[in-house]
Amino acid sequence: MKRFRLLNLLFWAAMVTPLFAQVDLSGMWAAREHQDWMERLPGPDPVDYVGLPLNEAGRERALLFDYSIMSQQEHQCGYYTPFYNALGPQGLKIWSENDPVRGNRVIAWRISGFIDIDVTTIWMDGREHPSKNAFYPYSGFTTGTWEGDVLSTYTTHIKAGYVRRNGAPSSDQAVMIQHIMRHGDLLTIMSRIEDPVFLTEPYVVSRTWVLDPHANIAATSAACEPIAEVARFENQGLVPHHMPGKNPAVNDVAKMYHLPVEAVMGGAETMYPEYRKKLKNTYTRPEICVRYCGQDGSLGLITDGSGKPERPREGQ
Repeated sequence: MKRFRLLNLLFWAAMVTPLFAQVDLSGMWAAREHQDWMERLPGPDPVDYVGLPLNEAGRERALLFDYSIMSQQEHQCGYYTPFYNALGPQGLKIWSENDPVRGNRVIAWRISGFIDIDVTTIWMDGREHPSKNAFYPYSGFTTGTWEGDVLSTYTTHIKAGYVRRNGAPSSDQAVMIQHIMRHGDLLTIMSRIEDPVFLTEPYVVSRTWVLDPHANIAATSAACEPIAEVARFENQGLVPHHMPGKNPAVNDVAKMYHLPVEAVMGGAETMYPEYRKKLKNTYTRPEICVRYCGQDGSLGLITDGSGKPERPREGQ
């Protein structure tokens, strides 16, 4: 009788607690924009590659980028890569897909799409990654395994895209490793992208979301319909770009923040705190803030040292 009760208890415990997942990641996860607010919402400045481990090819490719290319009809409905979850402002909806036969066995986790990113499927059933010659979907191909309470994922078949929204590139040879961790009502995702074409070292970004049952985040975006946005390019059959060595914004960030141009151009060295020692004897802090200055930054105001606006920024 005691043995029967024990088996019965174990049976109901198995029915209540998933056997193949250590943590329930499902829920509505709202973004908190205090992490890299400038980069995630209004977007980074043109030619600001500080902290990116770009090689020479990556730097040259980035300098060809013109923001107007995103308005071209063939680009309007294109998605960013799955790495965009670490770069964009969106919240996340996460849910599981269970084995239709055994029920409580999670065969995949899904992370919601957004207006410019596809739904990510994390396969948990041990399937192999496709051949390198297989189709590259916008979502890539991702498998996951549990390491204790951490879901570690590996993504291949990523389309060419960006590691920063100012044209800093990633190639279709890049792979992404993520570690997804839940701590109560907080969800942290550490994303690492490795690209043998444009990066000399892995680029790592960590983001945190907060559980919000009232967020009502959609699983995917509505259908996209491209329209003609920039007539001066569309009518002339031109593709927006900058010729090599002709990007007009090369010196803008350097002048704005009193940084040397070689720092703005990025490289693995600029990722590490030790790089500040290299600038210590030559850096002069700007007397006024000219962009993203606290609450007034979104209005493009020039401020004094206290953050009080003095006058509109030129062109506003």
